[in-house]
Amino acid sequence: MKYPILKLLAPLTLISILIVGLAYMIIQHNLDRPVALPETMDLDPQGRLLWSIERGSNLSEVNTRLQNQRIILYPWLLTAYARLFDLTSIQAGEYWIDPTDTPLTLLNKFNRGQVVLYKITFLEGWTFKQWLQHLAEVPQFSAVTSMDQSELLEAADIDISHPEGWFFPDTYSYRKNDSLFDILNQAHKHMRSELSRAWQSRASDLPYKTAYEALIMASIIEKETGLAAERPAIAGVFVRRLLKGMRLQTDPTVIYGMGDRYQGNIRHRDLKQHTPYNTYRVNGLPPTPIAMPGAASIQAALHPQLGSSLYFVARGDGGHHFSDNMRDHLEAVRHYQIEQRAQEYQSAP
Repeated sequence: MKYPILKLLAPLTLISILIVGLAYMIIQHNLDRPVALPETMDLDPQGRLLWSIERGSNLSEVNTRLQNQRIILYPWLLTAYARLFDLTSIQAGEYWIDPTDTPLTLLNKFNRGQVVLYKITFLEGWTFKQWLQHLAEVPQFSAVTSMDQSELLEAADIDISHPEGWFFPDTYSYRKNDSLFDILNQAHKHMRSELSRAWQSRASDLPYKTAYEALIMASIIEKETGLAAERPAIAGVFVRRLLKGMRLQTDPTVIYGMGDRYQGNIRHRDLKQHTPYNTYRVNGLPPTPIAMPGAASIQAALHPQLGSSLYFVARGDGGHHFSDNMRDHLEAVRHYQIEQRAQEYQSAP
């Protein structure tokens, strides 16, 4: 009796296999079909569409939106496929939808988080105020203009009392849904990492008790340096002055202490005014960094050039003339700051 049953089941099994195979082919055909991007959409020159997934959106909502915009035809099919293969964890952000994309490639993009990345660059030597001004130029970070420094640091979960110097100048990537706190936190962690690594390999007999003091020195070096190659030499001058108990007497600290009062010139009365940042009046380092130093300035602060120079003066070409004693320094000042400027003035049209 069982043989007739087997003869009956065989065709049914074959039919089932054919149906399943046909269904699979139909599913694959629809999921592998290129998406539709009508020319009426706001496409870029390459024919791509910038498409956004907001935070909190689930896959069904996303697929329905794609259908409503006639980008895909069968959202339920893509949702079922995603659930079958555990591909329902999508990530928010902006995505490029390319004319060659298919529902399956879009699903993979959304799962991998292949979002559009933007870049923002902070230059070495910028102050925290300049960082905030630069951030405010980006529309999604414009809220920075309505917050004070303490609010920003708290919101970014950065536990420091003064922000100057604590953010590493570099180029950072961000997504549409990122906040300015994400960038500040990333830059702060980067600076802590750079400073910690450099501090561990510092030279011996330096006049710093903490890594923070080295960061303060690095910020001064950053602002004083015109030629990159001179960073170690300038660091050497400042380190030797500290070791000898001499005042740093550096203009950038005075300028920082003047704040908005600085209008491009330092007057004699500015040098006489007693502020924590006037290194013509106070001994040692100022209380905080005066800018964001880069890696090269941090290295110079922790590996200053050996030598005997204690003074330097700008030559007018971006570099400096270094002197070992006050007499030679005054002669260099006379030559570069007085005689040379007088000649340039006389030769000017």
